[in-house]
Amino acid sequence: MAPKDRIPAPSGRVELAPGAVPADNRFVNEDLLPVPLERRRWTTYNFAALWVGMAHNIPSWLLASGLVALGMDWKQAVFTIALANLIVLGPMLLTGHAGPKYGIPFPVLARASFGLRGANLPALIRAAVACAWFGIQTWIGGVGIFTLLGKVFGGWAEASAIGGQPWTLWLCFVLFWALELAIIHRGMDALRRFENWAAPFVIVGAVVLLVWVAVKAGGFGPLLDQPSKLGWGKEFWPVFFPSLMGMIAFWATLSLNIPDFTRFGAGQRAQIRGQVLGLPTTMTLFALLSVLATSGSQAVYGEAIWDPVQLVARTDNVFGLLYALVTVLVATVSVNIAANVVSPAYDLANLVPRLVDFRTGALITGVVGVLIMPWKLTETPELYIFTWLGL
Repeated sequence: MAPKDRIPAPSGRVELAPGAVPADNRFVNEDLLPVPLERRRWTTYNFAALWVGMAHNIPSWLLASGLVALGMDWKQAVFTIALANLIVLGPMLLTGHAGPKYGIPFPVLARASFGLRGANLPALIRAAVACAWFGIQTWIGGVGIFTLLGKVFGGWAEASAIGGQPWTLWLCFVLFWALELAIIHRGMDALRRFENWAAPFVIVGAVVLLVWVAVKAGGFGPLLDQPSKLGWGKEFWPVFFPSLMGMIAFWATLSLNIPDFTRFGAGQRAQIRGQVLGLPTTMTLFALLSVLATSGSQAVYGEAIWDPVQLVARTDNVFGLLYALVTVLVATVSVNIAANVVSPAYDLANLVPRLVDFRTGALITGVVGVLIMPWKLTETPELYIFTWLGL
């Protein structure tokens, strides 16, 4: 196709000029074409903000604080997560190199190795994992909204049950699901703008929660003094290695489809600096915040409360509950759309380009994310870390 046959779209996608037809539209549509140079606007800040928005979320908190619930102290938990994210950063940067160079998403890049049709195999495997993650994140976000609104208004948990859960919980889940798909429907530029302000907002929310727990505990001393139940001996290593693999698995899938984002990068320097600044640093910082808060909950309440929503629900301050509600919304939307909708949307578009575009792929992702029954995978730290992340 000649360059004149392509025009940039306001959404940041590449659209065909009126009347232009690809050489073989069995393998291409407007969402799979290379992004023109003039539309590659993502800077170092955009990539760093993307990672902050994706790393600072409830499942990341559950990941880190879950290690404390499994018996680690804060030093062991932070070390495990920091090491895992340094390991995964390497392939993230290497695969991301193709984005600014060619302007193509992951399934198109995979064609170089697997062929035009064979590329659908790795793309669909990646899409399946992302669809499941979308469901998990959406369920966690819905539960967070349900818990906090129930705390504000009361009586939500006593609503009549459907499928073993209050109907009010299902309502929160469905509304949150619809909100996420409505945002991604507006395209990648809308996602970039959302992540730019969501990142600092969520950081502030996490710090506020930590300070609140520290005040309840009487300072930071009790948060740091919670001992390890595992030590550094033979009881530690059988937990450490599966946990390390679980932490690597948390972002390993995104190291495949990172070109879906870096294709919009202004250059290699932007994506490299942005990811180095964004991934290992923010995941480690958030791990520190979450394990300290979980250790603090152990000091204050006599048990490790590894779910931040349940921890916030211990307060009766209405303003604090509403602020936490907004933070949960922003944090979960920022990670779920970026990490779990963009990839399968492109992957499914690559499968049947003539019938499925980016927006249709996003809708299919939303449906599959519900069908995997995410409420079953997040019931305990063992199921979440060893069963789901250990697959």
